[in-house]
Amino acid sequence: MNIFEQYLDKIKKTLLDLSKNGDLILPDTLNGITAEIPPTKFDSDISTNVAMVLSKINKKTPIDLANILSAEIKKKDKLIKEISVVKPGFINIKFKPIFWTNFIKEIILNSKSYGINTKENKKNFLIEFVSANPTGPLHVGHCRGAILGDVIANVLLFNKHKVTKEYYVNDYGNQIINFTKSVYFRIREISFNEPFPNDNADLYPGDYLIDFAKNILNSNKELNFEDFDKISEKLSVLSIEEALKLIKKNLKSLGINHDNFVSEKKLVKNQEVEKVIEFLQKNKFVYKGKIKAPEGEDSNEWIEREQLLFKSTEFGDDKDRALQKSDGTWTYFASDVAYHKNKLDRNFDYLINILGADHSGYIKRISSSVDALSNSKDKLICKVSQLVKLIKDKKPFKMSKRKGDYITVDDLINEVGKDATRFIMLNRSSDVQLDFDFDSVVEKSKDNPLYYVQYSYARISSVFRHLQKDIKSEININKFNFEYSQDEINILKKISEWPKCIDASSKKLEPHRIPTYLYELASLFHSYWNLGKDTPEKRFINEKKKITDDKLIFLKVISNVIKSGMDIVGVSVPEKM
Repeated sequence: MNIFEQYLDKIKKTLLDLSKNGDLILPDTLNGITAEIPPTKFDSDISTNVAMVLSKINKKTPIDLANILSAEIKKKDKLIKEISVVKPGFINIKFKPIFWTNFIKEIILNSKSYGINTKENKKNFLIEFVSANPTGPLHVGHCRGAILGDVIANVLLFNKHKVTKEYYVNDYGNQIINFTKSVYFRIREISFNEPFPNDNADLYPGDYLIDFAKNILNSNKELNFEDFDKISEKLSVLSIEEALKLIKKNLKSLGINHDNFVSEKKLVKNQEVEKVIEFLQKNKFVYKGKIKAPEGEDSNEWIEREQLLFKSTEFGDDKDRALQKSDGTWTYFASDVAYHKNKLDRNFDYLINILGADHSGYIKRISSSVDALSNSKDKLICKVSQLVKLIKDKKPFKMSKRKGDYITVDDLINEVGKDATRFIMLNRSSDVQLDFDFDSVVEKSKDNPLYYVQYSYARISSVFRHLQKDIKSEININKFNFEYSQDEINILKKISEWPKCIDASSKKLEPHRIPTYLYELASLFHSYWNLGKDTPEKRFINEKKKITDDKLIFLKVISNVIKSGMDIVGVSVPEKM
């Protein structure tokens, strides 16, 4: 139930009726007309800009037209208490109390579907996120993007779209050779007491490789580790398996499970790179040419050589991109193009890539390739997850680096827990840097948004617990008349915005809107709850230790929305705190 859409439909129907009677001129489209929450200074529930949109074509001032339209709108709706016109031409609508009674009943009856946009066509999305090199544990740099991708998936799933969550395993190339050598030297360290070559900058130094080496030795006693060249292929497979086990464990600790893990090595072995190059050649999107020195590179030292190039400039990129190295092997970009062709062949409506801040410059080239491969713009959507700055005691926070030269996801979760990690990482738009303050995320105060939202649910749970009722159970709505106070209507108005929040989060792929909304709802609720401290008649449970059914229903509606939002974010709602 989206009251804004409902009233927009009612307003448009009134306009069409007036137009049929020759009393109003309408443009070709009514898309510019909106129905929104008015500013708090106005004692109204919904505001529309309809008069300002139609004033010019009808040769009337917005105020004059608003006065004509407001009378027509009110005449056709018995739930409207009053309508006012405010400069420069907004029409503000205030409902009768019965409107909110009907509203709350409908939400209770449709509690599981409240917020879902039932009108839009549902799509099939593939979301690729994390996709860190399988060479060690996930670190904080991966954490924000992982949560962003997972909650985007949750929002889309809540809104009844189809979603596949995918991890692209970069298990091919020089970094995997160096990773395998690192594991090999750890095995030699354990089995032959040889020192690990710490002076080799190409190797991975983290102590986690010792665990990988021990696991491989314990499970593969028949293998001989005398000669790297003889064991490298088998050891590479085993090492990647160990890395992926650790990565999946890290993801699970964040509450994240992927549907697919797609191997780059498998794509290469299946000659999918050659196939996509043939496709691009057939469609005349590649040519032999030379690339000039990149900006910032010394042009005197840059060697121009003929390479196979993709015509990415034809699709908005700033330069054409190399598909093949000088030694004849494929570039990373070529493998990535093959992977995106693989995605397209699986017939998703949209592809979503979650990229780290260091990959933002990669968007144009990969988007160009998808445009070329699909003959369609806007098929690929890239979302960038900006950097996270860790702060403790008002200073940049450095944790133990036992696992390598970075702070791991496990370090972070051990410090503050999964709930705080997910909620706070999502608390700001992904395209701005986030300050993650360890001190504030464990505070039990309004300054900690996670605590404030969870505490609102716990407070409501305490009322149900006092009545020996289960907050999660369905509630029976009999006839009741609720004389709403302005504080209660303010909360219901905020609850009425939940479908708008879900719709915007889903369409714009901006899930940070959800924790922001939940914090605003929790703030209204806590203010309302605290009224009972000074005014006994405003307490939920009266002196006879009873609560009226209408108050209980009111609380149930609030708790349902909080639970729904926190489920999407992937955060718990404790019943006791």
